Amino acid sequence: MNNLDGIDDTNPATFRPPPSPKPPKRARLENIPKRNHHRHAKRRDKRNTAPQTPRPATLRDCVSDGVAIHATLDAFTLPTTHGAYAAKAEDSRSKYGHKKRRTLSELIALGFRVVKWDGIEARPIVDAHDRVIAVLAGRPRDPTYVQAVSDVFNAMLLERKNAHFPGSLNKHRRGSFPALNAGLSYSKGQRVPSRLDGGEYALLLQRLLGDPNVNRMAVYASAAFALWAPKVHRYYQEHDDALHRKMPDLGRNFAKSVFSCAAFNFGPKVCTFKHRDILNVPFGWCAVTAMGEFDHRTGGHLVLWDLELVVEFPHAATILLPSATIAHSNIPVGVDEMRGSFTQYTPGGLIRYVDNGFRTEGELQEEDPAEYARLLALKATRWDMGISLLSTVEELLEAL
Repeated sequence: MNNLDGIDDTNPATFRPPPSPKPPKRARLENIPKRNHHRHAKRRDKRNTAPQTPRPATLRDCVSDGVAIHATLDAFTLPTTHGAYAAKAEDSRSKYGHKKRRTLSELIALGFRVVKWDGIEARPIVDAHDRVIAVLAGRPRDPTYVQAVSDVFNAMLLERKNAHFPGSLNKHRRGSFPALNAGLSYSKGQRVPSRLDGGEYALLLQRLLGDPNVNRMAVYASAAFALWAPKVHRYYQEHDDALHRKMPDLGRNFAKSVFSCAAFNFGPKVCTFKHRDILNVPFGWCAVTAMGEFDHRTGGHLVLWDLELVVEFPHAATILLPSATIAHSNIPVGVDEMRGSFTQYTPGGLIRYVDNGFRTEGELQEEDPAEYARLLALKATRWDMGISLLSTVEELLEAL
């Protein structure tokens, strides 16, 4: 049995089995008597915001069958800033990225361990204290899922062709390929979070975000996050819900995904340089789904530098990792091959904004000095708190 087959990637709030090929059509609101519109709308909203809680059977199958990959690293030693709202850039090369691409043979020569993976069965990666610090989350065995991811990749290739991206879009610290981000932004200089507007590519992003196949990928990744790191996922969910209650007009990329942002890496040969996404939640995870036409045994691997692992990363598979603190990159695919990816993540700045009572630190200090002092003192222990949210496999099994 596939470890994640129990997750319904189209409705993970209940983790039901995948739907039959021809599910019954739901009644449209316009066909419902007006007196029932409000009731149906409330039910729909409740479904869309329901917590992603895996069924015991799903947990049992996934956690019991998942063959753990053991690393010697202690997650507590990963680089983070004081306050743990961002990771620490250890040097200028870590901050601005490394431009050298490594081949599989080079990494093996450096002593890296190759993890062979079919991209289906889930496998947790555990640290020196058996904490699940990342997971090869796999994919459903349902062949329609594989086709859905292929359709997304083809749609992205078509969008790239029609968009005529300028060469400048191919130059960034993560690699030499065009990438577009969608979701929430809260960076230095912003008083309040806002949505990335997409500029001239706003309609392109709107089409991709509205694609049911993209939604399926996004929701599956969020569901896997809830399964393997339930306390971290709950932390994300609580902050995300609080932010949207305060600012409902911000909107979400996907109603049933806990992540605040998404990135479309268009390819056709996505290969990231060694880097850390230091502005993401340092003890949290991001989700990466690989896609394309390539031999995953010879290229497209995910390199986890701090763990000295090189992981085979097939088309349609998803991996969850702490992208802010673990340096990662890819191995190039072959000359005649193509690869793209879809990622989801949450910036640590959004978490800090909610913790500050929906204020900047400057506003908090001016408006409520006592609360500012309290939160300032808590910064010394936030990294400990974040690491404590990670689960061990034993804890996941005890929760059954």
